[in-house]
Amino acid sequence: MTDITARVRARRDEAEGVFALDLADASGAPLPRWRPGAHIDVDAGPTGVRQYSLCGDPGDSSSWRIAVLHEPDGRGGSDHLYRTAAEGSLIRVSRPRNNFELVEAEEYLFVAGGIGITPILAMTTTADAPWSLYYGGRSRAHMAFAELLAERHPAATKLLPQDEHGLLPIAELLDRHPRATVYCCGPEPLLAATVAAGTERGMPVHVERFAPKPVAEGADAGFEVRLASTGQTFRVPPGRSIADVLESAGVPVITSCREGTCGSCETTVLAGAVEHRDSLLTEDERAAGKTMMLCVSRARQDLLVLDL
Repeated sequence: MTDITARVRARRDEAEGVFALDLADASGAPLPRWRPGAHIDVDAGPTGVRQYSLCGDPGDSSSWRIAVLHEPDGRGGSDHLYRTAAEGSLIRVSRPRNNFELVEAEEYLFVAGGIGITPILAMTTTADAPWSLYYGGRSRAHMAFAELLAERHPAATKLLPQDEHGLLPIAELLDRHPRATVYCCGPEPLLAATVAAGTERGMPVHVERFAPKPVAEGADAGFEVRLASTGQTFRVPPGRSIADVLESAGVPVITSCREGTCGSCETTVLAGAVEHRDSLLTEDERAAGKTMMLCVSRARQDLLVLDL
């Protein structure tokens, strides 16, 4: 997973329950460059690896910034970082990956809910077309970077905390910007509403998830996977993932989230039908069946041939 030892250069509270970490390479070397929408894997101790969007300046190779929503009753990753990521401490992180890259468009509509502002924050500094941001949260006190955005981009930024304005009016927002390409990040109900409204209007919608998308899963059945490079065949039983089986057999597989959200284990499929259970691929990509996430997706038939 990790290949960079980072030092926490600064830590600050950005909102109620949200803290930001500025990270530098512990060796003093420049950090790899990245583009808006990128995220890194962060070693969260005994809880495993967590993914956090980069939300600083993409042109600054001396420092990366991430923002963490502290969830004491969550899976434990944010609580571990809350307790241990002090200024000067060391954290193992990965190189950036990007499944939410900003595409060329004549206009952008950014929709953010809560901590979902993090990948979109950098987009507002680099977008080379007109854009509008609608940012919601439980209250103003819970909305990280809200003051920064309002100061930098007062005309383009609309802050709509739920306790003042209710839920974001997704259909109305899309109707205001019918020619826009939509980027949305936040809780699953917000993503689902935005995708549904965009699909109804024929508008392109890009989403970033911090948790797996609910999927209707069929009953697990066993199947075989064949590695095209060696001809080796492995049996994947019910209840075990392809990634688990291959790793147990000594076949190197890059994984991180184990939930189908980060894209690190995406692999080319040379033959066979896939039952997709990830939260990344588009419907067109799923229908094409050319790639799959080895950590969650399975075979629809008896055999998959993988480009491994």
